[in-house]
Amino acid sequence: MVLTEFSLESKNLWVGVGCQKGTSLELIEAAIAHVFGEYQLIESAIAGLATIDTKVDEVGLVELCRERKWLLKTFSAEILRTVYVPNPSQLIHKHIATPSVAEAAALCAAECKRLLVPKQIFRPVIKDQKGTVTVAIAQAKDRKV
Repeated sequence: MVLTEFSLESKNLWVGVGCQKGTSLELIEAAIAHVFGEYQLIESAIAGLATIDTKVDEVGLVELCRERKWLLKTFSAEILRTVYVPNPSQLIHKHIATPSVAEAAALCAAECKRLLVPKQIFRPVIKDQKGTVTVAIAQAKDRKV
């Protein structure tokens, strides 16, 4: 049997995520699904999630990565603030010392300089759900072995 590159599944998308403390797994999952649907991307190509290191214990992120068997990469604010992003936020910079989490983390994780999808802000549609999720997507180059 001959395998073509089209028959091999590539997990080369990194989803940068910024979220408020206590944001649920369901809201993060819904935000990712919404963005992937809107941009016609395949969720099975996700290698993992990337965010700021202060979110390393964020329950929704950790649980989602565990359920989906995704990697979770975190980066310090010092690293994230050195990354050029198309949509910096002065408000975010004021609160966490970097102008970007989702975009910068996606770029760092994918080790690239251009986003596939710039940051998309997702707010809950259900009144009782709290939190806001920002999602950005970067594509790592396929590494041939």
